[in-house]
Amino acid sequence: MSLFPIFVKLEGRLVVVIGGGSVAEAKIPGMLSAGARVRLLAPSITPQIAQWVRFGKIDWLPKEFEAADLNGAFLVIAATSAPGVNEAVFREAEARGLFCNAVDDIEHCHFYYGAVVQRGDLQIAISTNGKSPALAQRLRKQLELEIGPEYEAWLEWLGAAREALRARGPSSESTKKLLHELASRPMFQEFLRQANRRPGHRGAA
Repeated sequence: MSLFPIFVKLEGRLVVVIGGGSVAEAKIPGMLSAGARVRLLAPSITPQIAQWVRFGKIDWLPKEFEAADLNGAFLVIAATSAPGVNEAVFREAEARGLFCNAVDDIEHCHFYYGAVVQRGDLQIAISTNGKSPALAQRLRKQLELEIGPEYEAWLEWLGAAREALRARGPSSESTKKLLHELASRPMFQEFLRQANRRPGHRGAA
């Protein structure tokens, strides 16, 4: 079965995480960077998670999972080392019509985490439909070498150019053609050349 690729807006939405170990810890930064509200349930938590709690970045309920803990949730992550708990979380999420990911348990997932290359607002996610996370990680490392941090600045420039063109009036075929030209490889190379000429720019050693 083919998966439907999607990028989700989590800003201001509640994500419930069950589990307080290293697996849960690894998932939380992405949620926070997306602006999600995070509620975590676990009898104990890692020092890093405790720091997030201390600074008010996430809410922690020091308890075992109960069905009512999913009230108000938009997304659910089951990240415990107990398969039975992960399955119970998945079943409750499914009954409520909520998307749930039970980490490393493909039978109890509505969605999978992809291997992600991120350069600012540019995100490239790789999925193997759970068949080979190792391949997804290898491809991510390959793409990270090919798509460097300079893409972040270029995307910001492209976004500003798009907004400037849209401010002129309704989109037209000529505008669409120009936007595609601006996003071309030759324009990227020209952008890099111009950036290298700017005062204070430090080129590669």
